[in-house]
Amino acid sequence: MQKTLLIIMAALALAGCGGKKATQTAAAEITQPSVEVAFDADSAYAYVDRQVAFGPRVPNTEAHRLCGDWLASELRRHGADVTEQRAVLKAFDGTDLQARNFFARFNPQAKGRILLLAHWDCRPWADEDPDPANHDKPVDGANDGASGVGVLLEIARQLGKDSGGKGVDILFVDAEDWGTDGDEDSWALGARHFVENPPVEGYMPDEAILLDMVGGKDAIFCREYFSEKAAPALAQKIWAIAAQRGHGGMFPNRMGGAVTDDHVQLIEHGIPTIDIIEYNPDRPSGFNPRWHTVADNMEGISAKTLGAVGETVMQYLKER
Repeated sequence: MQKTLLIIMAALALAGCGGKKATQTAAAEITQPSVEVAFDADSAYAYVDRQVAFGPRVPNTEAHRLCGDWLASELRRHGADVTEQRAVLKAFDGTDLQARNFFARFNPQAKGRILLLAHWDCRPWADEDPDPANHDKPVDGANDGASGVGVLLEIARQLGKDSGGKGVDILFVDAEDWGTDGDEDSWALGARHFVENPPVEGYMPDEAILLDMVGGKDAIFCREYFSEKAAPALAQKIWAIAAQRGHGGMFPNRMGGAVTDDHVQLIEHGIPTIDIIEYNPDRPSGFNPRWHTVADNMEGISAKTLGAVGETVMQYLKER
């Protein structure tokens, strides 16, 4: 997909991580104080639906422009300090992509910041569709893109009502999904531009959480290889919280694969980052069956899944 997948199963991944203790301790065994959090799964679902209604958010299209304008206005409506980062980014095929990142800050004066991010663009080609006739069609990107943004917009809405004075940044990155297999540098162009050209001089959050494909029905979120290497304690805490809130079946304490995603750009820049991404090692590709197909639409989106991810992240924000 936008992610070049290195299929590394549990044993190999643990070996590659040097057998980190964090990956071997059952998340459910770690107890954390219960914290009530406000997160409306139906609101997150509506935010996903609103994005999809614009049409495929492929860079250089009208749907992309209109959705980008709406994202910026929605973040501002919730009280965030928003910076729009525009850039012309060169795709692997030579296309100039009119890209837009949106960087929103709550309590910008606060220290100890956390960055939450998701990509908002769509795959230009449904190249994994079972029907070859669809391979040149763009995808709606309901799960692959809009789901992560929908969860973060709902988190922004809640922070707008009560941020607790904490320093939380939300980033919507563009040009993530215009990549090609075999070329890892062709993906995550917006994230790379962000870390190389930070809108705030010297910007370096303490940690970051990437949400990608977090709305699929019957989703499984295994622990991701690069995340475990870069931020094992953060991953451990997130999976423990998910288990505590009753989402352990959706967040199994199990290694998945290594996924080239936006978080890798942040990790290479020195920011400890984890990727919450739907990945099930028992599937042929590991990803959702609708991934990079024309079927990545609202029919595949579950408010229950969005709620499980959103509640987990919101509780972590409350506890940190």
